[in-house]
Amino acid sequence: MSFLFIPLIAILHAQELKDFSVPRDYTKVLQTEGDLDKDGLNETVIVYNIGEKIEHQGYKRKFYILKKINGNLKIWKENSSLLDSSEAGFYPENNSLEVNIKNNCLVISQSLFTNSRHTETSKHTFRFQNGDFYLVGALNTFDDTCEFNFLNEVNFSTGKVIIDEKYSECDGDEDRKTPKDMHKEFIHTFNTLIKMNDFRVSKNQFKIPNSDKYFNY
Repeated sequence: MSFLFIPLIAILHAQELKDFSVPRDYTKVLQTEGDLDKDGLNETVIVYNIGEKIEHQGYKRKFYILKKINGNLKIWKENSSLLDSSEAGFYPENNSLEVNIKNNCLVISQSLFTNSRHTETSKHTFRFQNGDFYLVGALNTFDDTCEFNFLNEVNFSTGKVIIDEKYSECDGDEDRKTPKDMHKEFIHTFNTLIKMNDFRVSKNQFKIPNSDKYFNY
């Protein structure tokens, strides 16, 4: 009975997934492949610019996670809330977006200038488990051209948190008192993991122990 049960589940799952076709106003940005659910078969992830171009923001972006079933691409997951728009930031021509599949996880890395001196980079890692994709890792860096370099990183599976702040002097600003560098590692307990499609970048936080600051992710 068990040998019949697994194929039956796969057939029913395939019937539930919708066929994928590219909407006519979508433009492909990038595509990658890899195994996300440890079934030995590669899924396909495609990012698109969508809709009409918005002034000072460019195109909104959406990605699809697709399964190939009986030769046809089926929509497994889709998301339009995680990716920055195509021209977000101060120097949009220098924006970067990478989407990779590593160790059966979906890894999304983005970088942009928030102004003429500051660069913000993020990396979010999602793993398929318990029937859905969950956020299992987040890394954010915030860098000045000379004054500071900040790093915040958290592994939601282990609870390990890393906070690193480095400061330096800038030319012509020698009179400024340079803050002390700070490095902190600790374990934070997360009662639940956040599903990928429920996650909103920078809308989550927890208090840093022995500090009046919060860790945002």
